[in-house]
Parts: sequence; structure tokens; C-alpha cells
Amino acid sequence: MDIARRGFLGGTVATAGLAAAFPALGQADPMGSAADNFGPRDGIAMLARNENPYGPAPSALRAASEAATKGCYYSDRGLRMLHEMIAERHGVDPANVVVGAGSTELLSAIAISWGREGTILCPGLFWDTTVQYGERQGVKSIRVPLAGDMNVDLAAMQAAFTDDVALVQICNPNNPTGMLVDAGGLRQLAAQVTPTATLLVDEAYNELADDPAGNSVVDLVREGQDVIVCRTFSKIYGMAGMRVGYALTTEPNAQRIRSHMMSFGGNTCGLAAAIASYDDTRFLAQSLAAIQEGREMILDAAARSGLSALPSQTNFVYVEVPDADAVQAAMAERGILIRPAYGNWTRYSRVSTGRLEDVERYAAALPEVIDGLSA
Repeated sequence: MDIARRGFLGGTVATAGLAAAFPALGQADPMGSAADNFGPRDGIAMLARNENPYGPAPSALRAASEAATKGCYYSDRGLRMLHEMIAERHGVDPANVVVGAGSTELLSAIAISWGREGTILCPGLFWDTTVQYGERQGVKSIRVPLAGDMNVDLAAMQAAFTDDVALVQICNPNNPTGMLVDAGGLRQLAAQVTPTATLLVDEAYNELADDPAGNSVVDLVREGQDVIVCRTFSKIYGMAGMRVGYALTTEPNAQRIRSHMMSFGGNTCGLAAAIASYDDTRFLAQSLAAIQEGREMILDAAARSGLSALPSQTNFVYVEVPDADAVQAAMAERGILIRPAYGNWTRYSRVSTGRLEDVERYAAALPEVIDGLSA
């Protein structure tokens, strides 16, 4: 594929056409200088945090603005409405839904509650920030190395499972690899562990995968199994800074999670935005198309630079490079922000899709950066 991106949604759309596809991008900033306190500074290509800059949806922005006029009130009614909407979509009761300040709050509460009961079993490489939070409070974990293909090694996790394990945590698709975990193998793992432990699946990137329903284990929640699924409005909905996430699980598990949460009620504007955009299929389709376009651009740039990349089902790509920290530093000198190495994984560089014009900058710079490291 040429560096110049293809138009998303089937047509050829130039950069100037993005405002038409995403109306919010063409509007004057209603916040004025206040908005300058958030997001990347001018001239910076932000490709480091798996954010979706094509959100929030116009419907979400309108709702948040309107809800701000009621910001003096707590969010009880709106919170109940979002619970009901989520429950209806997934075929569960509202009592099976927990809404939090992003899925991070929920995952952290789970790490503390279940970690006090036993060990957390998890992959050697995944988004483990919330497990680390639990570890700082004394929680113990067992980390199972990835398989040779960099995917989660479900067989090894089954072998590592013991009676001391209270929680088995998986991220699917995985972060930072971007790879899907085998759906059948994940169900086999659930069958093994749920008689004595809880299976937690972080599905933050589920809506970005080719087959969201087929790769989800929400059906196990509907069956009443001891499973927790976490989702977020941070990714496909483009609301990372508005902090809304949710968990689907059994009613006893939901009550247990709530007892360890630290926030109260929720952010009125964030909840209003979530309610307004939850069923905004037009925005979601546009958002997904832009993400897929950026993903293909990154994969193509890696190939043209003589690099390999893992197959991604997310809004980021894990690219194999000579030195991830060196690539990150060289890109930063060009105003392009990507992730440095994850721990000991020094030969893999995670690059988020971001705005398509920013991905173009990365794609153009990558061959030069790689050549510079080889000189």
C-alpha cells in the first residue's frame, strides 16, 4: 500500500474530507483555551496511548455539553440508564453490570478483592497495570510466558493453574501484542478454572476485532459462569479522557466489585456521552474504518522498512525492531510519540493508529529511523 492513505468507508477521502466524515472535527472548539490543557500539543503526533482521536462522537459531545448544565447534581438516574442499556444489549440483568471510572477502576478493584483471596494467574506480557496495583498492596501473581508466536499460551496457563489461584486474568485481544486469544482455547480454560476460581477477560479492544461477538466470552456470563468481562468507552468510542468503563458478571461478583470501588456515582458528562453514543452506529462504523486504515498503514510501513509485525486486531501494532527504546527516542525527535519497550521486550515497538495524518508521519519516518539505527 502507498504511504498516502486510502479513503476510509470505501471512497477516496483527502485529509480535508475528514471534517465531513467526522463533523466534530470541522467545528470550532467550544472550550476555547480550556481544551489546550488536554491532548497532544500542536505539531505532536500522538501514537503512544492507544487513543482514538476520532471520538468522542458528535452525539456524545452534544450530550456532554447539555449534561454539564446539570453538573451540580449527582449522576444517579443517568447511571441507572447506562446500566439498563448495557444489560439490554448483552442479554443480562442490570444487576450483572458494574459501571466505573474507566475499566481501570474495575480491574483494580478486582485485583484487590480477588488478590486478597488468592493468587492472580496471568500472561507474562499483557496490560498488567491493574495487577501491578494489586501487587503494590501485597497481592501475589503468577506470570506465564507467552508462546513462541507471541500469543497467550493457554496450555501453559492451564498447566500453571493450582488451587491457590483465585483469579485468572486474560486481555483479549492482548495488549501490547494486539493478537487475539483463541476463542475455543479460552473456553477450555474457563471450564477448567471456574469451578474454583474466577476468569477475568479484559475485552477493551473487542469492538475493534473482526468478529467481536465470536471472540467474546460474554455468553459465559449469560450462562451464570464465574466469569467477569470488562469493556470500556475509551477505545472504539474515543472517550479515554471521559473515564467510563463497565464489567459484566454474576450478581455476587458485581456486588463484590462495587464494594472495592473508590469512586461514587460517576462523571455526569462522561455518562451522558456514553449513553448518547452507545448505539451511534454511524459514528462507530466511521471510527472503526479509520482505525483499520491506520493499522494497515503501520503494517505496510513496517514491511517496507524490512520489519516484521504481529497480526493486530486492535488500534495498535506491535512492530519488531532492532531496539524499541532507540526507535522511540528517534521518533520523539521528529515529534512522533510511540511507546518505548515494555520491560524486557526491547525488540518490539508498539505504535497506536491515532490520526491518519499522524500515522502518515510515522510511516514516512520509519525507514529513515531504521536506516539510522543500522548505520
